[in-house]
Amino acid sequence: MLEVDKINVFYGEVQALWDVSLRVDKNEIVALIGSNGAGKTTTLKAVMGLLPIRSGKIRFLERSIENIPTHKRVEMGITMVPEGRRLFPYMTVYENLRMGAYTRKASEKFKETLEWVYGLFPVLKEFRNRIASTLSGGEQQMLAIARALMSRPKLLLMDEPSLGLAPAVVTKLFEKIKELRETGVTILLVEQNVRAALEISDRAYVLETGRIVLSGDSKELLRDERIKKAYLGIL
Repeated sequence: MLEVDKINVFYGEVQALWDVSLRVDKNEIVALIGSNGAGKTTTLKAVMGLLPIRSGKIRFLERSIENIPTHKRVEMGITMVPEGRRLFPYMTVYENLRMGAYTRKASEKFKETLEWVYGLFPVLKEFRNRIASTLSGGEQQMLAIARALMSRPKLLLMDEPSLGLAPAVVTKLFEKIKELRETGVTILLVEQNVRAALEISDRAYVLETGRIVLSGDSKELLRDERIKKAYLGIL
């Protein structure tokens, strides 16, 4: 579904990614893990078209998209749940979801998609008239995911969904992410909770200082001594 081929990304004259390559197949959860500042969010922004690439290729459904603007990528079926949720805080849950369905195709299927999203996240239906900023952290994250789903994406990019959430809430959230995959949504997940990310994903890539240094089956990476020492605190 997605192929990133040797992309190089800069912030001004400072290089952030060096020849980063990865792929995401249909109906997979693929994790992108690494420490703060490794380039994980930069990679997602490049895929989404929020950052230009200096060189390399990005293909979605076998079509080159590196010169296609972000809103067109959304129409093609890519959506991103940004780090920190970025909700419209003074709008209701329903209004936030309405904003997620701004493309013509999504707008035409709004009622159908809304019921699908409410089925995934029943609490959002219950709180549909609540102001977004009054929700708990976990509820806000569910709303951020639901808003992204309103465009009916084929590929969902998720940036640090567990950030700032209590462990019990994180467990429930990751169950929802697995449930999402079962509905046919393919997911590229950036996550600092390395154990949780590897436990729910099929494959993973390890990013360090802008370079992919390790990749493979997630369960195998969980047993890798380098991963244990660097990210799981196991000596």
